Amino acid sequence: MAFTAETLAADDRFLAAILHCADQMLTIYRESPRIASIFAAQQRWLMAHAGFALHYGHPDYEKSGLYSGRFIDFAVKNDIASRNTAAAFMQEMLAYRFLRPAPGADKRTRYLEPTEIAEQHFTRWLVTHMMILDSLDGGKRADRIAADPVAMMAAIQPRIAKAIIGSQAVRSPGPTFNLFNWANSGGLVMDYLISRLPEFPRTAERVAVGPLSLREIRDQFMISNTHLKRLLTQASTMESVGWTEPSRKGDFWLSRRFILEYWNYQAAKFAIVDVAAEAVLGPAVLIEPQARRVV
Repeated sequence: MAFTAETLAADDRFLAAILHCADQMLTIYRESPRIASIFAAQQRWLMAHAGFALHYGHPDYEKSGLYSGRFIDFAVKNDIASRNTAAAFMQEMLAYRFLRPAPGADKRTRYLEPTEIAEQHFTRWLVTHMMILDSLDGGKRADRIAADPVAMMAAIQPRIAKAIIGSQAVRSPGPTFNLFNWANSGGLVMDYLISRLPEFPRTAERVAVGPLSLREIRDQFMISNTHLKRLLTQASTMESVGWTEPSRKGDFWLSRRFILEYWNYQAAKFAIVDVAAEAVLGPAVLIEPQARRVV
């Protein structure tokens, strides 16, 4: 039986999973800022998932195949992006060589496919999530995917994409999460802030994460000073983040509400990933362990 979002959200051990996932996203960014820019804001992340799913074979389509017209129509239909934004994303992916022309059934259509580097990074995203799920119940999902990554991506990713795109819990988990995740590089800034959490006592209204260097964040994520300050000011006005002393001095803190938004988003996303994995691989464990029970 796959994990549910409720089970994951209720498990205190899931904090370690959240922190590990945030660290992995930051590691990918440091290794390859261009490929990680796809994960830096929710709109781009959803478009990337849509593109891969159309290429592999989205469950709602009789035939697989990625081309600009289909991708743009899909993005608009699912309220992911405007036609202009979706078209610009496709051109950017071609320019960065994350997409390339590919043969297709219709000679009049310019089909596209992900390049090896794009597939490798998305497979890494999938395997990372499976490793975290395995750490919670002792399953072997990651090993099974790593044994045949091309086939496993093609089978599992479209299921994940369909569920994520249709999930309000993933796409809009809360106002502060949405503020960060719809801003340029905001998703990376949010991952960085969450990765600083030392712990999360659920009764605490605020959790201090130590001093915060705006310069370090600007340099690391190539975000302008004006954009970063505006983002943090908006979050501060919402009482979601702040400093323990005036004029941005002392330790930086995250509110309980903000942490729970991120926590519940991760729980909903990991539950979707596990359901997709179970549909393809079968149950991760034959006997339901204590890890799956809400205590």
